Amino acid sequence: MATVAVIGAGAVGCYYGALLARAGHAVRFLMRRDLEAVQTGGLEIRSPAGDFRLEPVAAFGTPEEIGPVDWVLCSLKATAIEQAQRLVAPCMAPNTRVLALMNGLGIEERFAGWFGGERVFGGMAFVCINRGDPGVIHHLVYGRVSIGHYEDDPEQAEELRALLASGGIEVVVAPNLRFARWEKLCWNVPFNGLSVAAGGVGTQTILGDEALSRIAEGAMREVAAAGNADLEAVGAKERLDAESVVQAMFAQTRAIGDYRTSMVIDYVLGRELEVEAILGEPSRRARALGVAAPTVDSLYGLVRAADRRGRGIMPVLTPGDVNGQW
Repeated sequence: MATVAVIGAGAVGCYYGALLARAGHAVRFLMRRDLEAVQTGGLEIRSPAGDFRLEPVAAFGTPEEIGPVDWVLCSLKATAIEQAQRLVAPCMAPNTRVLALMNGLGIEERFAGWFGGERVFGGMAFVCINRGDPGVIHHLVYGRVSIGHYEDDPEQAEELRALLASGGIEVVVAPNLRFARWEKLCWNVPFNGLSVAAGGVGTQTILGDEALSRIAEGAMREVAAAGNADLEAVGAKERLDAESVVQAMFAQTRAIGDYRTSMVIDYVLGRELEVEAILGEPSRRARALGVAAPTVDSLYGLVRAADRRGRGIMPVLTPGDVNGQW
């Protein structure tokens, strides 16, 4: 059995870490909000696949308490990428490997720069999941993890696949890591973006509104085009089939009910949004590749403004500012 550190034990990290712990792996969680609750009452997973509770749980407040492990599962928000090296480094031994289970583009490049590309993997979780009360995770539906090795080493990828599969996790080894990142963005860009740009809405509102649905499809097709140009630029043979992607992702989204994206939850609660990793970097990458992506560009601009407004960085008008000006 492996020793695993979960750095960024939010909904995603807790869920997959709990599955590995249930299978017998020695999983150590770095926690903040839920630390006291989990240390005293354990970690509860509520899921249509079956509820379970872990107790006791190896939960810690600092990475130094966790120490070196075989594997690091880093599921921090992309907004915390600048803290990732500091949090992961105390868990690194000479043979430790790191799975960056995070949203957006440009993630693995940062980890490779810190720890060496041969030790770095990327993971994309296709899962609907939220945190509830402290120590409680609500898994709603899906759960597949698409993985790839930073240097596309198939033997390394197989070792990670075997680890995750031992916890009962559905795992797909992607044709290459870049393909997997763009595939996940085909959903993240339109649905995370619109959930905020439309003012704070769930996925069914997007699907049920003709104009919003058209915007979502347009953004999805632009992401696929940018992804294919990016794959071509590095000599990869894999391509995203835009038509298949649209059909599959719209069908999957219809099946999950009125899901609240991670970005809209952060928006409603006034937290910093993962706008640069999910929207900004794809927009910039498309522009650099000469791919027109006006819908993605618009979503980026609108969500960036909403993020800045919500955090008090961008000034906004109040009723007092316009009183008597009609």
